[in-house]
Amino acid sequence: MHVLQDPLALFIVQAVLIIVAARVVGLLARRLEQPMVIAEIVAGIVLGPSVLGLLAPELMAAVFPAGSLKFLGLMSQTGLVLFMFLVGLELDPTMLRGRGKTSVMISHASIIVPFALGVGLSLWLRPALDEPADGLSFALFMGVAMSITAFPVLARILTERQLLRTPLGAIAIACAAVDDITAWCVLAFVVSIVRAGGVMDAVWTTGLALVYVFTMLWVVRPLLERLGSRISSDRGPSQNVMAAVFVTLFASAWTTELIGIHALFGAFMFGAIVPKQNGFARVLAEKLEDVVVVFMLPLFFAFSGLRTQIGLLDTGAHWLWCGAIILLACLGKFGGSTIAARLTKLSWRESSAIGILMNTRGLMELVALNIGLDLGVISPTVFTMMVLMALVTTFMTTPLLQWVYPLERLRQDIIRRQAPVAAAPQEQPAMSVLLCVSDARSAVPMVHVAAGLVGQDSGSDQVFALHMRAPAERTSSVIANAQEPSLPPASSASAAATARGLRLRTLVFDTTDPGRDICEVAAVKDVDLVMIGAHRPLVGHAHLGGVVRRVLESATAHVGVLVPRGPLEVKRILVPFADNPHDRLALELARRLHVAWGADVTVLHVVAPSSIKAGGGALATVEEAFPGEVGGAVAKLKVVESSDAAQAVLDASASDCDLVIVGVGREWGMPQRAFGLRTERLLEHGNASLLVVRASSEPLPLRTAVPQAEQRKVQP
Repeated sequence: MHVLQDPLALFIVQAVLIIVAARVVGLLARRLEQPMVIAEIVAGIVLGPSVLGLLAPELMAAVFPAGSLKFLGLMSQTGLVLFMFLVGLELDPTMLRGRGKTSVMISHASIIVPFALGVGLSLWLRPALDEPADGLSFALFMGVAMSITAFPVLARILTERQLLRTPLGAIAIACAAVDDITAWCVLAFVVSIVRAGGVMDAVWTTGLALVYVFTMLWVVRPLLERLGSRISSDRGPSQNVMAAVFVTLFASAWTTELIGIHALFGAFMFGAIVPKQNGFARVLAEKLEDVVVVFMLPLFFAFSGLRTQIGLLDTGAHWLWCGAIILLACLGKFGGSTIAARLTKLSWRESSAIGILMNTRGLMELVALNIGLDLGVISPTVFTMMVLMALVTTFMTTPLLQWVYPLERLRQDIIRRQAPVAAAPQEQPAMSVLLCVSDARSAVPMVHVAAGLVGQDSGSDQVFALHMRAPAERTSSVIANAQEPSLPPASSASAAATARGLRLRTLVFDTTDPGRDICEVAAVKDVDLVMIGAHRPLVGHAHLGGVVRRVLESATAHVGVLVPRGPLEVKRILVPFADNPHDRLALELARRLHVAWGADVTVLHVVAPSSIKAGGGALATVEEAFPGEVGGAVAKLKVVESSDAAQAVLDASASDCDLVIVGVGREWGMPQRAFGLRTERLLEHGNASLLVVRASSEPLPLRTAVPQAEQRKVQP
């Protein structure tokens, strides 16, 4: 292929092919609920001699000629330097706050046990496979390679499993952070021994490494703290600051490479000392992460895949040794972590989950393996076995975690742990409301309505503010989200509740299926009413589509969809009424707001032409709901004749109401089972704020009745 003769054209083709392959395999990995790193490792192997070289050797020779691998390797190593800098940036000492002893105990057990097993295995593996390296170097490297946990992959799994904000997730991420720091320090020591020509060289390398670490901690870090304190959080670092960061990063990597402990340790160390307190580290990570993770890391996976030759495992003995490596790696990591976690008073279920999570290796394992292969410590055969071990241990994490700690049980435990339900007094049943406040535009109006529904003087009433968001794709965002104390919508809702004397309980979740999880939270908390803001889905035009439709169709509680139009200064409420269950719920909610706010309530009963006297049944229902006047407000029944009920409601709401509370019946153009398929004219064209309600089979708890002495006839 003449087009591939030019080095630049060849690299562009390689990069495009690698990125596309990683993303395509990633789609399959997502369906299997696997992290993206699995797809990237598999894509790298597919593009290498194990698959592409076997099925289409001429194509592989054209796209990945031997002469191009040196430049591809250089690009992948540059990407690794930047990636290890990111890993250092994402390691925050505050993760250990309150759990340092537990984290250190578990992480060190998860290093010592597999390290010992790896060293022991090397005593038989090296002579059996005729490994070229000396016994000490090979044994130390096998021990380190067995001990690594993939911190970035673990953070991703914790997020997707909704574990990151739980005590279990906090312990796991802290253990992985300690594990990463310890393992990379041990790896740097092993590399220094391998590269040293003798004992004095090793001592000299160790001494220089200690001087380097001291300089980074006591000279460079204070300078970075001063630099970070001068950077505006709004503008972020300037280009001059970014240039200084890159120069220092590569200088640190060059120094450790010169010392003899590998450039990656220098990049990791520089990232680890960047101050995390003022957001400087987070801004740096956000600026680099997309380019590094989407573009440069797949190059590394492809380069590793080109070096992975499954065909080298051509005997039964090879596969037995590969199985032994996988078995001992799992026993060491899982066993050591689980037993250590159990000794810290965690339950067996939680301890097993910690062990499974710490057994994740993924990307960090591949980084260490490539270092070992470059140094000649391991052969291509052992490299391939260890790559398969990294792939298997990462792949097994999600299904094993699902088996030990099913997602359904996990979600229920998380929901119960956040804002536990308080027992209501027996003399007066409490009404509980779940407010979905992810949209800041409707958060405050929903709090206002909820305060009116439950009553500000009822201490037993419970109002939950639920904020749900999609899991962050960037590891930096994952860690920041885990540590973020509050979110803008939830904060604004809390402030509004405090101003109204309402007790608000906040729940925050990451979710890939918000409709399902809203319904599950409502069921676990056993709320009476779920209130959500209307929105247009990505596809379609219906306001009651997407997540809203899922909640309307699936929630076991009553549901209210609020469409605020301007400030909710409600003095007049309109209730379109056709005497169905949804309209009766609308009438009950209007009664509660009437009691709380003293608002006038007009019940609009639309009848067909020539049926003007057909409102007797509606009058009886309204009289039962509004037995009299409270605080001077009067409930009125208005019967109108029209062949277009929705238009009649629009006409009535145009001039004399602030809030329309309407059921989802077909009469008003909003059929219960076909939201968005019919005209939503009340949502599209109304001027007043709108609360669309859907009734469940359970009645609302009774609220304090209107005093009998003040009861009056409803005015028809």
